[in-house]
Amino acid sequence: MSQKPTLLILAAGMGSRYGGLKQIEPVGPSGETILEYSIFDAIRAGFGKVVFVIRESFAEEFKSRFAGDLADKIQIEYVYQELDNLPEGYTLPEGREKPWGTGHAILMGKDVINEPFAAINADDFYGRESFEVAAKFLTNEVSANKYSMVGYELKNTLSEFGTVSRGICQTDDQNNLVEITERHQIARNGENITFDDEAGNKVAVADGTAVSMNFWGFHPSLFQHLEAQFKTFLDASMHLPKSEFYIPSVVFELIQQGEVKAEVLHASSPWFGVTYPEDKPYVVQQISQLTAKGEYPEKLW
Repeated sequence: MSQKPTLLILAAGMGSRYGGLKQIEPVGPSGETILEYSIFDAIRAGFGKVVFVIRESFAEEFKSRFAGDLADKIQIEYVYQELDNLPEGYTLPEGREKPWGTGHAILMGKDVINEPFAAINADDFYGRESFEVAAKFLTNEVSANKYSMVGYELKNTLSEFGTVSRGICQTDDQNNLVEITERHQIARNGENITFDDEAGNKVAVADGTAVSMNFWGFHPSLFQHLEAQFKTFLDASMHLPKSEFYIPSVVFELIQQGEVKAEVLHASSPWFGVTYPEDKPYVVQQISQLTAKGEYPEKLW
């Protein structure tokens, strides 16, 4: 029998634009958080373990919020993303305050994950279908040289309260990722969705264009690649106070080296996240509608 996949949740960020510990903001009818919907969807899709990447400074608050509800539902592990959690021989530069990025956050899971796993953001609502397609891939298709990314339709990822930045995906004829181009100032303008190019011109992009919302599917072989690339990153950029080690960059380097392919899995699920404080009532309303339709119970646990 295949090993059940693991869900790694990146929850170490405090949400600078939002303010406060937004990972534990209640949005569900019984006070559930966004990440509990992800865990609920993951459990019913067949995931066997959840690993939270958090910071020790809010570990107690975080665990007291989730440990009780989830203890008998799924295996739980906690790992800590701290600035000084660096490879042997490296020392934290003086004055560094910014976390090292999503690549570093995922690397924190290496001692507790030995099975195929998905990695997601804590404060994004990904929808039931995305966990189903991810679980299917991680159970049947993943390998040391085949990863995946859930691609969302751009029209399902906009905010009503401001522009957004999104990674627009290009794929080959086998649906493998070729490139992700970060586009900024994306919003609906009349009939079209547009972004601003380098010259400030509005460029239209199709509603159904696949975008990355940081939902990845990996083989545990990723950790060796992460360790090697993180050292290379530190050697080159450690002295820059705002430098970050991003997971898409890691995956692209592996794709360019011919080490891996990353299949873009299609999800027509709605995606929503709390980018701006004004997004929260919208998220509450969306979850309320999904609950009314029977997608989720009134009380998750």
